[in-house]
Amino acid sequence: MTAAAAHLPARAAGPRHLAGTGALLRLALRRDRVLIPVWVLALGLTVAAMGSSFEALYGTAAARAELAGSMNANGSMRALYGPVLSDSLGGLVAWRMAGFGAVLAAVMSLLIVVRHTREEEETGRQELLSAAMVGRRAPLTAALLAALLADVVLAALIAAGLAASGRPATGSLALGLVIGCTGMLFAGLAAVAAQLTESARMAKGLTGAVLGLAFVLRAAGDAATADSSSPLTWVSPIGWAENLRPYARERWWVLLLFAAAVAVAVCAAYALTARRDLGMSFLPARPGPAAAPRTLAGPSGLAWRLQRATLAGWSAGFLCAGGIFGGIAKGAADLVGGNQQTREIFERMGGEQGLTDAFLATMAGMLGMVASLYAAGAVLRMRAEETGDRAEPVLAGAVGRLRWAAGHLVLAYAGTAAVLACGGLALGVSYGLSVGDLGGQLGPVLAATLAQVPAAWTLTGVAVLAFGLLPRATPAVWAVVGGCLALGWLGPALAFPQWAMDLSPYSHLPKLPGAEATAAPFVWLLALSALFAAAGLAGFRRRDIG
Repeated sequence: MTAAAAHLPARAAGPRHLAGTGALLRLALRRDRVLIPVWVLALGLTVAAMGSSFEALYGTAAARAELAGSMNANGSMRALYGPVLSDSLGGLVAWRMAGFGAVLAAVMSLLIVVRHTREEEETGRQELLSAAMVGRRAPLTAALLAALLADVVLAALIAAGLAASGRPATGSLALGLVIGCTGMLFAGLAAVAAQLTESARMAKGLTGAVLGLAFVLRAAGDAATADSSSPLTWVSPIGWAENLRPYARERWWVLLLFAAAVAVAVCAAYALTARRDLGMSFLPARPGPAAAPRTLAGPSGLAWRLQRATLAGWSAGFLCAGGIFGGIAKGAADLVGGNQQTREIFERMGGEQGLTDAFLATMAGMLGMVASLYAAGAVLRMRAEETGDRAEPVLAGAVGRLRWAAGHLVLAYAGTAAVLACGGLALGVSYGLSVGDLGGQLGPVLAATLAQVPAAWTLTGVAVLAFGLLPRATPAVWAVVGGCLALGWLGPALAFPQWAMDLSPYSHLPKLPGAEATAAPFVWLLALSALFAAAGLAGFRRRDIG
């Protein structure tokens, strides 16, 4: 802030700090003209489609009451999905999607805010913009407004889609609002993190850690009580989303909690941004040692240093997820009960070799699909290093392009297998202990999880292909991975045609454990992954850096 601006009256200084907000907002929306619509449409239409899916599965009040009773009686399932607060069709949609939709809206919002605040400063673009007529608070304001627009459109789409499908308008509005409000709350928290940290990666990681903590607190609270009344649930924003109770005598006053939390987060972000210099942070990096260790002597060591924390975080997450899934597998038959439609969905997802094995196969498949997110991120870290002008100095030395890329790709491929091994180990141990047969169950369940590796590696190859041949289109890799996740998660429930399911590499794998396996699909997927990776690396050798 200049000395002249510091002595201006409050009414005069305010607009000066916000100068250029409109132009920056238009720029942000133009840059996110693909990211925001994809997130909003995918999440909004998914929530809207859930009503029809539950109507086909549980068309009678008795079937819905049986589902609600079985879910609420199982602490593990309450921890995973939350309690069923109403056995109406709308109540089932809220049970299935309130927490899940809130988490996805939070991820969308934090990505938008960090992208247009800390990431702009990290790349140096914000310094160029600030040299023009741009106020100190304009970039933060534009980022928050972009997130707000995305969350408002998402809330409206969810409310309108559910109301159009026959759900009560009041409950539909409540569900849309609570998902949008959760997204806006984490937009504010991401704005705070962008002021505290020195890099976009750290800002995303810090906000993601808060989101993970919120989910864990909600899960612990719901595991303890069957009505979302636990204090642990009430201290979590994800728990607030449940306690608004869409379609179950809505508690509209819960929205005041979101409003207060958003106001506090946004005010804190504005206060922090006024007290730091452009490009600086309140949590500066610690100075490194005077001499680098031998592990940093080459590009592989550098890649390991850059990605080891991410790998550790994913491994820990898969250990927790595998332990939870394994603990509830024993009661899979009780959870499904006599509902034939639900049984058919599990069989489409996990095979027809028995409901418990089908449940385990489904969980192994879900772990495999989620692991592809880690794989894509590990590959695209190369693009981040390239656009951040950190790859060029390394390649200017005695380091070839393929050698540099190999350091990151080893972590992408081997890291994917490692996180799946962690998930499979936890899944097998937890299930084996629950049935009293650890020695007999650990091996098959671990093998079933590791069988997902070729499919995950195929999507890893797609990421390498995009990086090498179409570097500017690398964000589309997330759409490909997200499409495979949607096919695996929604396809069986919505009875997608087989040709659509076959677009995902995961649909070609045998449903292990229990099903007969042949080598053919594994060989074909591994060959396809190798072909994609080779073509991508060949393109990377020939294209310009940047």
